[in-house]
Amino acid sequence: MRETVDIKAPSSRVWAVVQEDAVHAPRWSSNVAKIEKLDDGPPGKGTRYRYHLDLPGGLKETLEVEQTVYSKPKRCAGKFTRGPLKGTWSYTYSETKDGATHVVYEMDYELGGLLRFAGGLLAGQYATGIRKNMEALKKYVESGKGPKPKG
Repeated sequence: MRETVDIKAPSSRVWAVVQEDAVHAPRWSSNVAKIEKLDDGPPGKGTRYRYHLDLPGGLKETLEVEQTVYSKPKRCAGKFTRGPLKGTWSYTYSETKDGATHVVYEMDYELGGLLRFAGGLLAGQYATGIRKNMEALKKYVESGKGPKPKG
């Protein structure tokens, strides 16, 4: 799965919202009820997060991820370590000539547990949800909400 969006803000600002303020992603991300950072210190390579998801059809799931790449403000990638998804994910940020940021979210995953029974249906809803979240992220950042980049 691959989704892209162009956001009228520098990559450092988009990075600050998505990567440095991950626990507040429920402000712009649907289906995410809560995110817990599982490690002390600033986010970086090896940082783990627990996502509490409220999915269509009343499904509630918990998954954990670990960041395996943290290259500010260009790329953050990781793997799913616990929960119904197995695979990898990444965010890549590149600035355009007009100062906007082109964000690419990619996920290579396989459903496990109870979710595998809802496979095709859920995959379509999940892809739609990711698309909506990218649009919501764009509106959130462009409206000036969220943290500003840290020096």
